[in-house]
Amino acid sequence: MDNLEELYNDIIMEHSMNSYNKKELKSCDFCEMGHNPNCGDEIKLEVKLNGDIIEDMAFTGHGCAISQSSTSVMIDVLKGKTIKEAKDIIETFINMIKREIKDEKELEKLEDAIAFKNISNMPARVKCALLAWHTMEELLNKKGE
Repeated sequence: MDNLEELYNDIIMEHSMNSYNKKELKSCDFCEMGHNPNCGDEIKLEVKLNGDIIEDMAFTGHGCAISQSSTSVMIDVLKGKTIKEAKDIIETFINMIKREIKDEKELEKLEDAIAFKNISNMPARVKCALLAWHTMEELLNKKGE
């Protein structure tokens, strides 16, 4: 295992074990449930907006280390971004997991979420890693309606 993989594993473990993003917000503008029936992962995303900016986010729920850490890392990456930026980052993450991105520079906007890059080698874990990202995508799409 190279140093980069170790770093990625550390990020995933850190977020799965003591996620400071796992809590309820005092008030939120949008809330969306995400569920992965295959393995029983369940999350509830809460989002507070300030105009077009994601001012705060949090999640509650339960699931495997991958789904929980992916949710927490996503929150870190999306907090402070505009809705447009968030949608772009979500699309990039999903495409990274689907192995549709060849340009490494494109992945830089993912910040720590790049730690999940090798999940694409583990088909059984892909849905776990994507749960929060798809849930957030649904939330933002509903908000736009």
